[in-house]
Amino acid sequence: MADPVAAASTPLAQEGKALSRAVLLRAYEQSHDAILITDRDNLIVAANGAFCQLSGYSHDELIGKDPRILASQDLAAELHANMWNSLTTEDFWEGEVWNKHKNGESYTRWLKIAVLRNADGQIENYVANFSDMEASKEFADQLAYLAYHDPLTNLPNRLAFESQLAQALRGCERDNRQLALMLIDLDNFKNINDTLGHHVGDELLQKVALRLRESVRSSDLVARIGGDEFVIVLPEIESPLTAARVANKVQHNMADSYRISDHVLYATPSIGISLFPIDGGDASTLLRNADTAMYHAKDAGRNNHQFYTARMNEAAGERLHLENELRQAISAISPSSSEFSLHFQPQVQTASGRVLGLEALLRWNNPTFGLVSPMRFIAIAEETGLIQPLGDWVIWETCRQIRQMKQHGIEGIRIAINISAQQLRHENLLLLVRGALACYDLQPEDIELEVTESTAMQNPETTLSILDQLSAMGVMLAIDDFGTGYSSLAYLKHLPIQRLKLDRSFVKDIETDANDAAICTATIALGHSLGLELVAEGVETEAQRAFLARLGCDMLQGYLYSKPMPFEETIAYLKAHRAAQP
Repeated sequence: MADPVAAASTPLAQEGKALSRAVLLRAYEQSHDAILITDRDNLIVAANGAFCQLSGYSHDELIGKDPRILASQDLAAELHANMWNSLTTEDFWEGEVWNKHKNGESYTRWLKIAVLRNADGQIENYVANFSDMEASKEFADQLAYLAYHDPLTNLPNRLAFESQLAQALRGCERDNRQLALMLIDLDNFKNINDTLGHHVGDELLQKVALRLRESVRSSDLVARIGGDEFVIVLPEIESPLTAARVANKVQHNMADSYRISDHVLYATPSIGISLFPIDGGDASTLLRNADTAMYHAKDAGRNNHQFYTARMNEAAGERLHLENELRQAISAISPSSSEFSLHFQPQVQTASGRVLGLEALLRWNNPTFGLVSPMRFIAIAEETGLIQPLGDWVIWETCRQIRQMKQHGIEGIRIAINISAQQLRHENLLLLVRGALACYDLQPEDIELEVTESTAMQNPETTLSILDQLSAMGVMLAIDDFGTGYSSLAYLKHLPIQRLKLDRSFVKDIETDANDAAICTATIALGHSLGLELVAEGVETEAQRAFLARLGCDMLQGYLYSKPMPFEETIAYLKAHRAAQP
């Protein structure tokens, strides 16, 4: 048997192959692909076992023959010319060929031919590789599938979405039909991904993809275009009401919880909808307008859908401007100058009427926008990650102003500071609190940290660890907006908290709404049974105060006592209040 390695030894050496002759021979013989080697005159000098099995010829029967004896029919003149032209100019050719088995049966294979040259550039050998057409087709199909599908969810990816949307738009334009594009963003997905890990986030995305697919017809397109963003294309709708019905179905299907490992998670959708041809005549315009509508859905409270309107573009531009101003304001914060300030609202002991605490509330006075509502800029800060530096500044500034209050003779007042979910996850929170207290010579008892109910429920293990360390320092901890999130009482009782703050939404109609009255009654009883102090927010009338007092609520906060005040007014209020006390 001829040595195929020797037949092509010089080119292999030139390629720098470090494999031994034995290894090359083994690879050649054990290859599943049929391999045939010819000399410079295109006469067969070697064939591996796979080729002999494929052709039916023995090795000895092949040696010295022209490979054309294998052809089931002569190659077309054009194909033959193209093959040899490619081999001459590029040293390579591939294509489909029909060969004939020794018994006369024909078969098709995908043929690749490579030219091997010596050090002088002269042709030494031709190496032909015959692979199974079905395997090649299957591999090509797999590559095509991967090119157009998201590997995590198996949904069409952005490339497929753009192609199919363009095709659908051409059909709608031709047939004078309407089309709806829905952009879906998962609410709070980043928090889940950051706190529980990407493996949990990935599994959640897979489950979301299944629910989205179940929400629409087989003819509708569902795609994942990146991160936690999905799109649904409804290629034929009767009216915008059709899109609204589908959006409602999506919200309904995604309302139930997802159980992943030991976690029970929620991933509600914010949905923006744009319509063809009303909101745009091309794919990029429709997607951009749906994105604008989606942000409007988030601003409207999340877990809802919004249709695009021209006014939203103005709102989106204004929001971007506001975000830029917020970034600049945060970057320009200094001890002597800042667009931000703190206002303080008193917390009054129900039984005695004494002011025992204050809540620090952030305010922003921007040269362009004037006084900006916290409801507006805090949401932007949370979405953009700016809440981290802004929240850190609030801690430092609160401690600085507590020191100033003490210098004015105000003692025994604890000030509550709101902590965001991002701050609670940040490893520097403990060091920050210790540093701010030490810098202004304060005691841990001088401050109280408030976390919202939903924040406390995220990543329970990490949250519990951080809160335990803060509590061990002597810092009072409170759950804010209690009753508005998703509580686990079994988890709640393990948190080292001393206070529950009853949300103002329950206090507002406590005199007229039996449900709100029942919620307040139950919450106060629950808190006391757990040994916690209850603080009611949003107290505005004497009747509300009297009702809460009868329920045994410990502390009250609201406009009945005072609106939030800047520092100087707060000092004057506290001094006047204490002077009036017996």
